[in-house]
Amino acid sequence: MESSPCVSIFLVLCIFIQSSAHGQSLGLELLGRRSRAAETKETLQETKTTRFLLFREETDRGCQIRLDHLDTLQQCGFNSSLPLVMIIHGWLESVHFSPSKVHLIGYSLGAHVAGFAGSYMGRKHKIGRITGLDAAGPLFERASPRDRLSPDDANFVDAIHTFTREHMGLSVGIKRPIAHYDFYPNGGSFQPGCHLLELYKHIATHGLNAITRTIKCAHERSVHLFIDSVLHAGMQSTAYLCKDMDSFSQGLCLSCKKGRCTTLGYYTHQEQQSKKSKSLFLMTRAQPPFKVYHYQFKIQFINQTEKPVEPAFAMSLLGTKEEMQKIPITLSKGIISNKTYSFLITLDVDIGELIMIKFKWENSAAWANVWNTVQIIIPWGREPVYSGLVLKSIKVKAGETQQRMTFCPENMNDLQLHPTQEKTFVRCEANSKKLK
Repeated sequence: MESSPCVSIFLVLCIFIQSSAHGQSLGLELLGRRSRAAETKETLQETKTTRFLLFREETDRGCQIRLDHLDTLQQCGFNSSLPLVMIIHGWLESVHFSPSKVHLIGYSLGAHVAGFAGSYMGRKHKIGRITGLDAAGPLFERASPRDRLSPDDANFVDAIHTFTREHMGLSVGIKRPIAHYDFYPNGGSFQPGCHLLELYKHIATHGLNAITRTIKCAHERSVHLFIDSVLHAGMQSTAYLCKDMDSFSQGLCLSCKKGRCTTLGYYTHQEQQSKKSKSLFLMTRAQPPFKVYHYQFKIQFINQTEKPVEPAFAMSLLGTKEEMQKIPITLSKGIISNKTYSFLITLDVDIGELIMIKFKWENSAAWANVWNTVQIIIPWGREPVYSGLVLKSIKVKAGETQQRMTFCPENMNDLQLHPTQEKTFVRCEANSKKLK
């Protein structure tokens, strides 16, 4: 596990901690520093108020800061010279420290609360950063910037959108851009590992709470992605500027030129921002660590028949570190002659520098292609015999390293690819280079 970031203070604000009908506290055991009778009496007096807990170390159980008791800041060891991170559902009374050092992190409705707090503080001095974790969508999707989290609320605002799929015209998380950087993992609408088909896995882990956890899975993924960026500092997920998920899934947006890519989460690169939002896309795994490695593949097919072909392919990739076997590839549209097809491939592991590709034509996706296969073996009739596809080269770009590579057939005397056949492609361009 990587070390935690150099942030010494975490402040957790829990709003509306209420006692039950029998007057029992919901958080007495967290303090554990006073007698139970004294705790119960004080908790009853603070019913329906906000609780402030100050955390200085990873293992710290929290020290309570009381409103209008500034001496508790000193008692809890508050250091105004250090960065401050707030995980919030509320706000803090004014203390003497630079607002530019404040980082508010709000989840769901809390993201908009953080925006309101930043807007209020911005009348005098803007706070440093606000992170919105799948900010709430209902009632906010069409709201004006002043009524929701917006780029105006802090010097830097970033947002992670993980559950924007609409149901009956509403989505749990807001879909529209609301920050300087808006991240859309896996397109932002839904997340891998959160489908109802995964319910049986959640039952084994969470028992009767599995249904609730499955429903909340995609919404809460924003929180886990942010936590993952802190816990795995050496495995930061890279996101790329792109106009939409369709373009990204074609691998068309894996550029880091002029700040077109950045990391998702705590270590997001904060530049001097304009008011215009930047939408960034990336793919992730279904569980932590969430990082994947993005590759764009561009292949030009020559189809020797006039009819479109709809085959399914598989690729095996050999790198200097690892080998990935039989990655399935399905092109949504039929292959026609002299057209270049671009698509995105993601890998869960770092295979190192790519040195060889094995490209196989699997069984055809459509029954219509069976006839063409038979004609290759036993040609008859007056119809033109289908003789396969020709692949002259495969161009690859690695998103994380920005390396461009070209691969050519190992046997240049046999360029045709037939059903169930596999071809080997090797590096063929001496000036394959890594962009700075």
